[in-house]
Amino acid sequence: MEQPLIERVDSRSHPHALSRADLAVLISIAAAEALAHLLTNGRYGFHRDELQFLSDARHLDWGFVAYPPLTPFLEHMGLALFGLSLIGLRLFSVIAQAAAIVVTGLMARELGGGRMAQGTAALAVVLSPLPLFNGTEFQYTSFDFLWWVLIAYFIVRLLKSENPRWWLAIGTAVGFALLTKYSVIFFIAGILGGLVLSQARRFFASSWFWGGIALALLIFLPNFLWLVRHDFISYHFLQHIHTRDVGEGRANGFLLGQVLICINVFAAPLALAGLVCFLRDRRYRMLAWMYLIPLALFFIGKGRSYYMGPAYPMLLAMGAAAGERWLASLPKLARRTVTTVFFAGLAACGAYIVALILPLQSAGPLRDFALQRNGDLREEFGWNELVKTVAGIRDSLPAEEQQSLGVLVGNYGEQGAIEMLGPPYHLPPPISMTNSAWLRGYPTPPPTTLIVIGFSRAGADRAFAACRLAGHTGNSEGIKNEESQGNPDIFVCGPPHKPWSVFWKDYQDFG
Repeated sequence: MEQPLIERVDSRSHPHALSRADLAVLISIAAAEALAHLLTNGRYGFHRDELQFLSDARHLDWGFVAYPPLTPFLEHMGLALFGLSLIGLRLFSVIAQAAAIVVTGLMARELGGGRMAQGTAALAVVLSPLPLFNGTEFQYTSFDFLWWVLIAYFIVRLLKSENPRWWLAIGTAVGFALLTKYSVIFFIAGILGGLVLSQARRFFASSWFWGGIALALLIFLPNFLWLVRHDFISYHFLQHIHTRDVGEGRANGFLLGQVLICINVFAAPLALAGLVCFLRDRRYRMLAWMYLIPLALFFIGKGRSYYMGPAYPMLLAMGAAAGERWLASLPKLARRTVTTVFFAGLAACGAYIVALILPLQSAGPLRDFALQRNGDLREEFGWNELVKTVAGIRDSLPAEEQQSLGVLVGNYGEQGAIEMLGPPYHLPPPISMTNSAWLRGYPTPPPTTLIVIGFSRAGADRAFAACRLAGHTGNSEGIKNEESQGNPDIFVCGPPHKPWSVFWKDYQDFG
């Protein structure tokens, strides 16, 4: 009978035990990335997506239209601990990415890699675009990334040890992943497909496997019941967003994005080597299918390229372990040459990625370089100025109009800005028809005067009575972003032409 690849390799060298020095290397790499985020995460302002999470964090529930409940819950904790601190609120994302880096290194060790392999796998994650971005904002992608990496690590431990009790750890991670981002369903398909298509199918007969499934479903149950109560509104949201993304071309270049967005270009050979090694090794072949099946499903379904990002650390871990063994077989000069070229290329590409993603400067060439190429950074400008402008418009109104005033917004960024940044200006809570804010409804009694943001002139006149132009959105930096370019006019209007109940039903929005 053919001996598994990992066992064949390990039989020629001593097993790699985790030493304190190995762990110190991994922790140092993760700490360096965490420090870079802590030094730069307070540079600009909140991203529009962050403002939606913060708004939902003030209205905790077991589900939200746009996502499951875990990320708003973590931000609720962040608000309690740090208030509206950019660095504090983004801390959970930083911790999640640091943990993913360490776990990737540990995965390389479990796959037979020594200190060099462990450090290489960790560095490849640190210097890749998506993982680096995940530490710059609090988004569900930050925590989704960690769950995928943990699931892969637990499965490596399961397959290596043959101990079926690891299914409980896998089930726990899957359950929390389902509470974070629904796209993990594609990874679950890869896990089940990998079981069927590899010798790991024997675990179907294990009670621990079914116990892991039961644990995952138990963790996910509160959100599932929320979805049932709300007629699976999140499914309709995802349908709408997917149609929008495909129509706007956001799903184009899926395969190219695997290299340009998900991983560092110079780490791509490691990922490819890891995939080949998984395919060749009967014990670990399941992990190859855990990558290939979601890749195929996302490609066929026209998913966005970054959806596959969390699947790459397991490939990098295997590729680094295999690469370390291959280097050991080379002559000394060839080994040094390959190592120098690889790490120089990884560092050079990584430096470009860091300059592109991290807000390294408040002013100067690095700031201009990043803002010209990074649309997410541009979305962090203008929110405080928007709120100040709205407060100025409110103050300019006659007293009788101020007494029954509402601020009606057109998107979730404006919603979060008014709700989170408006209290110092004594602005009323925003009225929003987008995502979960629509479920929360309009105020009772409804206002008779509205400051309307995020509507075109024609849209405002069509929806509301007696609209007049009162101001504009934008930012003093002159940064062109969605808020400054899409419907930048602000109006003062009367109530909707239709009764509020009818208006609310007609204007439900997914965004």
